[in-house]
Order: sequence, then structure tokens, then C-alpha cells
Amino acid sequence: MAGLVQPTHPQLAVSAAIFRDGKVLLTRRARSPAKGFYSLPGGRVEFGESLHEALSREVEEETGLEIEIIGLAGWREVLPAAAGAGHYLIMSFAARWTAREPVLNDELDDYRWIAPDVLASLGDLKLTGGLEEVIQSAHRLIGP
Repeated sequence: MAGLVQPTHPQLAVSAAIFRDGKVLLTRRARSPAKGFYSLPGGRVEFGESLHEALSREVEEETGLEIEIIGLAGWREVLPAAAGAGHYLIMSFAARWTAREPVLNDELDDYRWIAPDVLASLGDLKLTGGLEEVIQSAHRLIGP
């Protein structure tokens, strides 16, 4: 990590709880931060990008999927002390899968479509903090 310059201010990021046939897409991080943890696809918002533009771009880059963004499901703040991560404000959106099958980029190494109501019983999966709450909120926005 020598030579990496840490930002001196919070970074804005987006993530998507993508639903398809009643299940949500979880992706596993292949590298730090949060290596080995399942989370939602997403990433940093680039300067001049709207949140929706950033979300569609990040989901396409990481998974190859096309989505329809439904609405804001919640947010989470990751502080520098958390697992050596930077300071991030993550805006999480509910979305519906619209096209393509997952093709992961090198930032991710696994994916699973999981029913939201069984998340709590999946003790063998390492989940990022606050993930279950965001998914439940997104599920309410998506509806039955």
C-alpha cells in the first residue's frame, strides 16, 4: 500500500439492491476493502455524474447487467477505522434486473441470487455491515 494517497474528504458511492424473480443479487468482493464479503454491486460516483448514471455505469462495469432504478433504499457511512477502508458515503438504491446475465469483472469473484427473507439464516456468508437493512428497505420499494 506504499505510495497510495488516501483522500482527505469523504467519497460518494452508490450501490444497487437488484431484484429478479423475488431474489436479490449479492456479489463477493475479490479485493480490499471488504475482500471476501458479500455486498451489493456499486462504486464511486465520478465528478459530473448523477447518482443514477453512476449506479447504472458501476453495475454494468461490475456485473454486465442492465437495471431499472426504482428509488433510494437507504444510505450507509463507512468510516476510515472500519477495516482500513476510506471514508465513504454509500447511497443504496432498489433496482430491477432488466437484461443480461451476470459477468463479473475482476473486482468481484462470486455472485448469488438470494431470497431476502433467508438472509438472516445464511450464517456461512460474510455480509458487509448494514446490508440486510438496506436489502429489506429495497425489497419494500420493489413490492411483491
